[in-house]
Amino acid sequence: MDRISEYRVMWILVLFDLPTETKKDKKAYAEFRKNLQKDGFTMFQFSIYIRHCASSENADVHVKRVKSFLPEFGSVGIICITDKQFGNIELFYGKKGCKVEAPGQQLELF
Repeated sequence: MDRISEYRVMWILVLFDLPTETKKDKKAYAEFRKNLQKDGFTMFQFSIYIRHCASSENADVHVKRVKSFLPEFGSVGIICITDKQFGNIELFYGKKGCKVEAPGQQLELF
């Protein structure tokens, strides 16, 4: 049961602010987003993408992959937090609070 501990399961948050002034900038922005989506990240907010990982070792693999396709310009931040920390996020739409949706159960075959 230690394998599915909320302290072992990780979330990767990729936060970015990329320029979109020229066609080249826009293309780099779109390519970065597409690469994030190909690697299993989903949009949390416009410039924040998240990915659920089964362990910190698995998270390290995806962090290295994101680093491999960083754009030339702009700023990108990568944060890894535990599932327990992610569960403590408070979300608001205007003044109305909303519940953080738990991810679906992820099955391991091997």
